[in-house]
Amino acid sequence: MKLMISEVIQKAHNAKTKAEKVKILKENNSQALRSLFIWNYDDSVVSVIPEGDVPYTPNEAPQGTEHTRLELEAKKLYYFVKGGADNLTRTKRETMFIQMCEGLHKDEAKILCAVKDKQLGKKFRITKAVVTEAFPEINWGNRGPAVP
Repeated sequence: MKLMISEVIQKAHNAKTKAEKVKILKENNSQALRSLFIWNYDDSVVSVIPEGDVPYTPNEAPQGTEHTRLELEAKKLYYFVKGGADNLTRTKRETMFIQMCEGLHKDEAKILCAVKDKQLGKKFRITKAVVTEAFPEINWGNRGPAVP
């Protein structure tokens, strides 16, 4: 069975060497995983969800039961960054983010909250250099809305 994104990140975090971390990320490559790393490490991606703690109730359901997976929810991440769905009201956007967090397994919700604040690298020993080596196809920068 495919690992949850939170499991992949934890496994890479626990790896002792950069080479091991890169190998784990490559073996578990997905659009969702790359999207989270881009949101976290690309300075041109600006979160429109307020920084800090998110007022959601963690989903305590056991893994593999009553929750969604970041892998499936990743297609909605554009709602939460500048230039993604700017027509949404702040309240609607924040409500959607809270609902997504509450639907995810609690470990995946923690990952999502860390990414929105660009704190993934502070909570897990996975650097932008590791991500860049694992996914050389990522072009960093120029992702935000066009500036006039």
